[in-house]
Amino acid sequence: MRQFREDAPGQGAYPFVIRQMTHEDMSAVIALEQASFKNPWSPELLRRELDHDWSTILLVEDPKPDGGKELLGLAIFWIVQDEVHVLNVATAPEHRRRGVARAVMEELLARGKHRSCTLATLEVRRSNEAAISLYRSFGFRSVGVRPNYYADEKEDALVMVLDF
Repeated sequence: MRQFREDAPGQGAYPFVIRQMTHEDMSAVIALEQASFKNPWSPELLRRELDHDWSTILLVEDPKPDGGKELLGLAIFWIVQDEVHVLNVATAPEHRRRGVARAVMEELLARGKHRSCTLATLEVRRSNEAAISLYRSFGFRSVGVRPNYYADEKEDALVMVLDF
């Protein structure tokens, strides 16, 4: 059973709601993935991540005055032993440059610290300058390259690490 705090230790500076994904969110998450990536995560892969004890999918939502909500972004990450491994961060294209990715990164890093993690790792497309800049702003540093990590586009990934 997960021992994550259900409240959001890093929340407060943004007008967004950040919460864990449930199976009921699947259609909205699939739509966000398809809008955000050439090669989105499949429903099967997302279901598997929902069912792993070590995996968390956080959703960033914008509450609406009518009580509804709009999905703005997400992050998928693992906590294994003392490490946070970021698998996926996505922001809906029409909501980029609003702090969505920053908010969800702050939250997932806060959850890692709360669980006494000492390290965070991720891979990012070498061409994704906006994401690289975001990760560097948190203190991530590049420690290597994974050649052709994104095989469909034959693009390398930078391996980045953050020591807590």
